[in-house]
Amino acid sequence: MASKFQASDDFDDQFLTCPVCMPHFRDPRILPCLHTFCKGCLEEWVTKQQPLECPTCRTQVSLPDQGVDGLKTNFYVNNLLDFAAAKKGAEPGVPCQICEGNREGSKSWCADCAILMCDSCTLLHRKFPSSKDHEVTTEEILKAEEGRSKFHRKRHCDKHKKYELEFYCEICKTLVCTACTVVDHRPGKDHNPVEIATVAQKRKDTLQGLLQDIDPRLNEIEASVKEVERKMSNLMPSREEATNRANACFNQLVDLLREREKEIVGQIDEQCRADGKALQTKKEAIEFELVGLTSARTFCQQAVEHGSDVHVVEVGNQVQTRVETLLAKQLDLESNWSEFQFVENTAVANFKKAIGDLGGVKTDIDASKCEVVVKTAVEGFECIAELTTMNQEGRPCVTNSRAVTANMKDPSEHNVPTQLQMKYGGEWEISYVPTVTGIHRLEVQVNSEQVGGSPFDVQVHGKETPALTIGQKGRGVGELNWPLGVAVDKDGNIAVVEKGNKRVQVFDGRRGRSLSTFAVEGEKAFGIDVDSNGMFLVTSWGKNYGIRRYSKEGKLLNTFQPDCMKHPLGVAVLQDGRMVVADNKQKSCLLLQPDGSLIREIGKGQLRSPYFVSVDESRDVLFVTDNSAHKVFAFNLGGKLMFDFGKQGDNDGEMKNPHCVRVDPAGNVIVGNAGDGRVQVFGHDGTFTQKIATVEDGYATGIALTHDGNIVVACFHGHCMELYMYK
Repeated sequence: MASKFQASDDFDDQFLTCPVCMPHFRDPRILPCLHTFCKGCLEEWVTKQQPLECPTCRTQVSLPDQGVDGLKTNFYVNNLLDFAAAKKGAEPGVPCQICEGNREGSKSWCADCAILMCDSCTLLHRKFPSSKDHEVTTEEILKAEEGRSKFHRKRHCDKHKKYELEFYCEICKTLVCTACTVVDHRPGKDHNPVEIATVAQKRKDTLQGLLQDIDPRLNEIEASVKEVERKMSNLMPSREEATNRANACFNQLVDLLREREKEIVGQIDEQCRADGKALQTKKEAIEFELVGLTSARTFCQQAVEHGSDVHVVEVGNQVQTRVETLLAKQLDLESNWSEFQFVENTAVANFKKAIGDLGGVKTDIDASKCEVVVKTAVEGFECIAELTTMNQEGRPCVTNSRAVTANMKDPSEHNVPTQLQMKYGGEWEISYVPTVTGIHRLEVQVNSEQVGGSPFDVQVHGKETPALTIGQKGRGVGELNWPLGVAVDKDGNIAVVEKGNKRVQVFDGRRGRSLSTFAVEGEKAFGIDVDSNGMFLVTSWGKNYGIRRYSKEGKLLNTFQPDCMKHPLGVAVLQDGRMVVADNKQKSCLLLQPDGSLIREIGKGQLRSPYFVSVDESRDVLFVTDNSAHKVFAFNLGGKLMFDFGKQGDNDGEMKNPHCVRVDPAGNVIVGNAGDGRVQVFGHDGTFTQKIATVEDGYATGIALTHDGNIVVACFHGHCMELYMYK
């Protein structure tokens, strides 16, 4: 809902208008942030944007497993639409919807039949046995002040169409009808149906308490917005005053100081722009919170004051969760800006002594309070340190780029090039690429003063230390739950199958930022690969097993379930579209045509527990891990066993439940163990060459090669992915 709700009977028509398509809502659905849109609009929006953001407040949205269909219906809006239609239909000149003849008399609305009737038809309607108990609203009630609050659309059971939803099963957390309480939700240890009115009153009491907590926070945020606006109004006068003082000083130095004058004025302008951008960003951030909380308050108030019992029960938990989340959110409502001014550092008579330092822009930055966080540094990788510039009160504060410098030296005192990039609100990123291991020295200065703790000792690690760890356990954006198969798409992004969340999540391969997610069908998702067109091939085993092809946006394109397939795990797609899949139940690998039909079965009678596959297309060799045999088998695509390598053990070249496998462009075979987490590299003939790493959780379940030649490994028990050096 995009507009304010009006308490009068003539409610705002915009309140019933979808913010996306603009006509009145059609099948309105509620997002977790409590904004409402047409179901069709949301379905179209999902196809254009991943991850999905609310079109109104830009909050990232995780859809239910059923997608848009799983979102709650906004029955309050439906009631208002019905009410508006009924009220308009009761106007003079509108015919009765039954007899189609009476246009001038008073009319009544049947909530059960959703029709408008004249007085005569209303009397007949009440006499029929099938409709005598229907809820009929008279024209007087429709026009009365309280008409809207008494007008409710009836909800009927999806299974027992004739019965209204009158009970709430507290154990199943679902609305049920009288028939359900006898059949599917009979009271007992597994079911506890309670009258809706009882549950609704409890929810209303909870929401009423939340309403009392919202107003103080709204007042606090509104006051903060006004304070930022006040400071913004002083920003330009401050700029003008500083500029005038700078001009007055530099006009005395004529040509000798013209270049210096321009530099200082430019610094002032940059400071003004930086402060202005920071204040504008701060204002938008605060207004964003204000809009979200105001919207939640409006929705909550509507539910308490005007929602039916069904509506309150239907959305009460969702409203409570949204409001409690907003109220619990830690907000920084301080603008952290103070006026700057031009400072005359040197008397005009003595300007020749310190011309290089003449003048400057004074800000509230306190170098001693600035903070630097050094992230894990690995030889050969782009590494970063994060600087936060602070004011004298220890709060983040914006300054101009000329005020910050960073220099790094390696253990041999050679310079390591660094780059500075301003991020947001006083946050800076210092990036560098170390070429040797050992202690490096990072010196960071602000306004020519060393920040607290500078210079910093930076330990640069070797290749066996992960340069980047992506994800942690959870269901949200950027979080992972039992990651398995990993693949890198044509854009260099990392796609990972999450068994626990039944989805594929795609991450930026450089920084590990989540870009998109999409749900996958099938009971137990497992392997993934990318075809030559950039489409994702995902396997799943268990109920509804198969190989499914998804678009880059996560739309299901087709499903392969050939009769020869029983338990598909790892999958590899060839350039010509053929697929190889390891089938654990068949104890073989299946070479399939692009349409999913079987070409041949490979490894039958030789494999015990095949898991993952990878193909060296330059030699037409298929490598498959055998988890139980602690080996990797190599077959040609004709089905002939060429050789195998590995045995159970802890030494180099030995394996412990090998799980994932990947062939690099040179034909080397990279194998990850599920038994001890070691990631080892073997030559194309199976000869051990090196150990890359041992993942922290000891359970390597997926391997992929990034475009810049590094390795990303899925860590099943660690619920993350680790990026290692491999060139």
